[in-house]
Amino acid sequence: KGKAKGPKGKKITLKIAKNSIRITLDGGRRLDLSKMGITTFPKCILKLADVDELDLSRNMLKKIPSSIQKFQKLRWLDLHSNQLEDLPEAIGTLQNLFYLNICNNKLTTKNLPEGLNLLKNLHILNLGLNCLDSIPTSLGALKELTEIGLFDNALTTIPNSVKKLPKLKKLNTERNPFLDSTKQEEHADSIKRIETLHLVQEKDLCSSCLKMCTDERDKLNKLMNVTPSPSKKPSFPLLLTPNSTAKDNQEEWRLR
Repeated sequence: KGKAKGPKGKKITLKIAKNSIRITLDGGRRLDLSKMGITTFPKCILKLADVDELDLSRNMLKKIPSSIQKFQKLRWLDLHSNQLEDLPEAIGTLQNLFYLNICNNKLTTKNLPEGLNLLKNLHILNLGLNCLDSIPTSLGALKELTEIGLFDNALTTIPNSVKKLPKLKKLNTERNPFLDSTKQEEHADSIKRIETLHLVQEKDLCSSCLKMCTDERDKLNKLMNVTPSPSKKPSFPLLLTPNSTAKDNQEEWRLR
């Protein structure tokens, strides 16, 4: 039989895998096989498919088999920093998955499985540092998502179905070649909220509210009509010394 080409990688035995199980803070069982020099998915770990967390990050994996579906209890799956070019459709059967990190691989948009859209309990999804040129609008079906990492890809736009996910708190799209640079700010790391401004006529206000508004307006008018005296100009000599960092930065402060 001919030997497979490429690095052989470390062989993971069932004994090594069992010794790599850790108990998490919340009492779950985590199988940690990160940074082990693994080149192929170790079949022996299928006998440990009842773990709650699986960490295969920072290895040299090129493929995840369909047998990943045996890990039905899995809530946390970390595959970051491998050489994955695709994922199996079977990943969509992991209905308990809360966290999925597939950052820093070789995933393309074409090879993203449709099964991703079935992970209805997914809260955190990291797709950063891949080769994605677009994001499927169907990811908008993941209504529980609170954080998405899309940084360092080849994205030119983000679909509204993803930007408007109801529970989304963090959307990281840094270092993507967006078509309109002004739109890049819309995809900032944190979701910005706009407060609503309600305007009413004076006749609709009660007497106490009207008096409060009138008093505040009078105060504002007084402040606007006061011209500062040159003699009262504040002086901050300590901020203007030759070695002061404030002096170097005062142009920047003015811009603020």
